[in-house]
Amino acid sequence: MLTNTPTKMASTFILLLLSFQLFSSFSEAVVPASDTFTYVNEGDFGDYIVEYDANYRALPPFTNPFQLCFYNTTPNAFTLALRMGTVRSESLMRWVWEANRGNPVRENATLTFGTDGNLVLADADGRVVWQTNTANKGVVGFQVLPTGNMVLHDGKGNYLWQSFDSPTDTLLVGQTLRAGGPNKLVSRLSEVSNVDGPYSWVMEPKGLALYYKSPNSPRPMLYWSSREWFTMDQGKLTNLTPTSVPDTDEGFLYQLTFEYFTTNPTSS
Repeated sequence: MLTNTPTKMASTFILLLLSFQLFSSFSEAVVPASDTFTYVNEGDFGDYIVEYDANYRALPPFTNPFQLCFYNTTPNAFTLALRMGTVRSESLMRWVWEANRGNPVRENATLTFGTDGNLVLADADGRVVWQTNTANKGVVGFQVLPTGNMVLHDGKGNYLWQSFDSPTDTLLVGQTLRAGGPNKLVSRLSEVSNVDGPYSWVMEPKGLALYYKSPNSPRPMLYWSSREWFTMDQGKLTNLTPTSVPDTDEGFLYQLTFEYFTTNPTSS
């Protein structure tokens, strides 16, 4: 015969209380109505020259040097992307992150950030094309950081979603490739066609590798390896982060370097 002892009842009560508190904390964590938005892909195009000679519409609250935009290189086929650059260096404006490569939206598509904390890109007919899948997970705010990382955060500032975790063809300073996570960049097919291209840059256990995928080949072909830079006889590469330091001779220039770590601390 089974009976509920006082100790078991107390433990059950504590577990129920903790579960209720956890549920309450998530249910109460909502985005303030003043911080929600819906932007419609419509209106005039921007004036400045951007990569791929694209047409673009910049979304108002997100300013330089990283600005969220709708852009297209073929009529009525838009990508939601982050653009990097300033007016003073308009020839250097580049697209550094994309939400929906290969799955474009049309005129009157919408980008919505609601009180539930989900960021959603929907086509004009309401079809959801891309989303962060963060509804009711504790998101209270959205930011585009000065580093180019677009984040959704909770009340303590923890990132519950970030664009740095889903790179396309660009790695920004401070962004990390890592084992078991985002570990590669994939080229764009062409200036006109915004789908995955044949080239990829991959972080592998023993270093970095560049591959080319031929339409006639079932497997990508290796055409460069970081063995030309360094070798790792022990351990495995776990993460790689680009950093920049001022050039000592030319103060307005920066040298790009990489920090990398392995499973063997002596090789870091």
